[in-house]
Amino acid sequence: MIAIDKLIRTFRPDVVHGHMVGSVLSAWAVTRLHRKPLFATVHNAFEPSAVLMGLADRVVGVSRVVSASMAKRGVSTSKLRTILNGTIGSARLPAVLPDPAPLQRPAVLFVGGLHFRKGVPDLLKGVSIARRSRPDIHLYLVGEGPSGEAYAAAIEEQDRGHIHFEGATSDPRKYMQSADVFVLASIADPAPLVISEAREAKLAIIATAVDGIPELLEDGRAGTLIAANAPEDLAAALLDTLGSPEKLAALREKSQTNIEYMSVKRVAQQYIDLYSEYLPSK
Repeated sequence: MIAIDKLIRTFRPDVVHGHMVGSVLSAWAVTRLHRKPLFATVHNAFEPSAVLMGLADRVVGVSRVVSASMAKRGVSTSKLRTILNGTIGSARLPAVLPDPAPLQRPAVLFVGGLHFRKGVPDLLKGVSIARRSRPDIHLYLVGEGPSGEAYAAAIEEQDRGHIHFEGATSDPRKYMQSADVFVLASIADPAPLVISEAREAKLAIIATAVDGIPELLEDGRAGTLIAANAPEDLAAALLDTLGSPEKLAALREKSQTNIEYMSVKRVAQQYIDLYSEYLPSK
């Protein structure tokens, strides 16, 4: 709180904006003292403590589902706004693309944390089922997490050599440039940035219809939506996607539907509009 008070006194901001529960709680009393509006962006609404973000003057959900979840938990709808995540044009990654990774094809890609919430067990099972019909399929998992070793140890014998745990990388675009299909089998995911990145890479996308994922995929117009906890559905969607070069090409093109909405420029403008809405005109 002392550090935030010093920052406000030094920089005299028009607004204070927090993205985590701790930062919002720390800033709340100080912003009341200085009569500064406090904004909060909720990323992980499934966390019980996220309801405390409702202390802010304006609460932003990173998808419609996140905003609806906060409303159900008692945050006034008059405070709530939705600004969907987007990554295109972000300075998070270098402007120059890395060299493509040498992947065996057809290459199915997952990028994310290796834990249950991301649906990794369903992904592994779904790919294993699909490989009964298409034994040439290769799955590349990019990321790390607490269950990584357990998942690797549980791979069925017939799938060894076709399921590759690549570990973490500073720039997943080297895999996205080489892959054919991106799959995200999450059972809970407020608005995963990786969907926007996969769309920018023009990958065919298969993802579960949970939380903010449908919104990131234009409610199915920019990718294939499947049920969560359904590896058989995942396998069927994967076989359909890889059914022919023409079908794969069409689904890759489908990922570009309204792609400009995934830009950081759009996200920034919506935040500027939100700030302007709250602040008095000068």
